[in-house]
Amino acid sequence: MRLFVALEIPTEVRDSFAALIKELRAADSSFSKNRARWVRPENLHVTLKFIGHVDSGKLDGIRAALAEVRSSRVDLRFRGLGFFPNGRRPKVLWVGIEASPNLAPLASAIEARLGKLGILGETREFAPHLTLARFDPPGISEGLSAIVQENVAREFGAVASGEFHLFESKTKPTGAEYTRLESFPFARAEA
Repeated sequence: MRLFVALEIPTEVRDSFAALIKELRAADSSFSKNRARWVRPENLHVTLKFIGHVDSGKLDGIRAALAEVRSSRVDLRFRGLGFFPNGRRPKVLWVGIEASPNLAPLASAIEARLGKLGILGETREFAPHLTLARFDPPGISEGLSAIVQENVAREFGAVASGEFHLFESKTKPTGAEYTRLESFPFARAEA
């Protein structure tokens, strides 16, 4: 099984991204050297921990570890577009996330609980974002670059969440398919 832990995106925010992706794809469609892989809007999520491939026998332990994680509600605001590693030879097009201060500690708590099961930790610092597209080879059209520059500070919506989800990812010829296996409330109800 290939697993990850994530926060879901509300429908109204997802719809905003679906319209944006449609516009960006159209602007990039004539760039023949570019092999953009666009994320399907229904697959957009905020990854807290990529677990990777694990034996299905570990699933109960993973569920138990995730059920122990606690934090306060997380507030996220989706804002701006950018590229990893840079705009000259981009590999990834992303949407930025402005988050409440407890998002990174929540991701660390998930990682710590799963680390006790032997699941390897991340080597990179936690950097919340939504991936819209991956480019292989790196590079984009001038039209796509211009639209990204026009939207560098655009607001796409917000979410407040008190639960995260364990997903299974299956690779299919039509792209990745995600199945929510379980949801984990991590925040106490706020008065």
